Amino acid sequence: MVTVNEKTVDIDSILKAKMGGKAKFVPRPLVSWLKHIVHQDEVNRFLWESRGVVGTEWLEECVRYLDATLNIVGEENLPPKDDGRLYTFVSNHPLGGEDGVALGAIIGRHYDGRFRYLVNDLLMNLPGLAPVSIPINKTGKQGRDFPKMVEAGFQSDNHMLMFPAGLCSRRKNGVVRDIDWKKTFIAKSVEYKRDVVPIHFGGQNSNFFYRLANFSDRFLPFNFAMLFLVDEMYKNVHKTFRVAIGKPIPWQTFDKSRKPNEWAQWVKDLVYEL
Repeated sequence: MVTVNEKTVDIDSILKAKMGGKAKFVPRPLVSWLKHIVHQDEVNRFLWESRGVVGTEWLEECVRYLDATLNIVGEENLPPKDDGRLYTFVSNHPLGGEDGVALGAIIGRHYDGRFRYLVNDLLMNLPGLAPVSIPINKTGKQGRDFPKMVEAGFQSDNHMLMFPAGLCSRRKNGVVRDIDWKKTFIAKSVEYKRDVVPIHFGGQNSNFFYRLANFSDRFLPFNFAMLFLVDEMYKNVHKTFRVAIGKPIPWQTFDKSRKPNEWAQWVKDLVYEL
């Protein structure tokens, strides 16, 4: 067993933080199952072994740990890091974990760590990830603060890496594809004059995950499938992923001829053409 401290993933502490005194009523077999499905011991072991690095270096360490091979197409489309401009990088989200880590490593390496992405506040339990993240929790107080966090990210001198779907991809009629993209990246990129760089990440989760996600979306009041994303990440070890980077889209493209949500879907469609 790995010794757990306050900076590692600890299901007991997370439940207590989320539920307060009610956490003691959660059945112990359920807690044990949660620890198993999020690979608590394995994750904590990696966190301990990688405790000396944070940010981009930590993300690159994650890629090595997962033994992911990244075949990057269109890397020349990444704008120069010294052009004095800021960009919004947007991608589909097929995996919900490994894709975020891999893209963070790519963007972070190219721009010397000068990027941020919005992540679920639970991921802030990962100390290596925290320095490059803006935490969001739309179900709690941070949900009310979400616009402020987005604003802070775009006002900063960091590039933004976003997954506009908000959730990882779903499978409908046999096709793995993001749900509709949210318009935030369009509105803020125009407001802050950031060109948008489209990225397509190839890959998919297990059949079990997509069946569970569709069931959860239809019948449950919360995203139950999210609990299985770490397990899916471990299923995707030793795999090769194609990462296609498109040419930057000038922010002036997003004019009044379409509504922001229509532009968001337009960029999404363009991403799937990469």
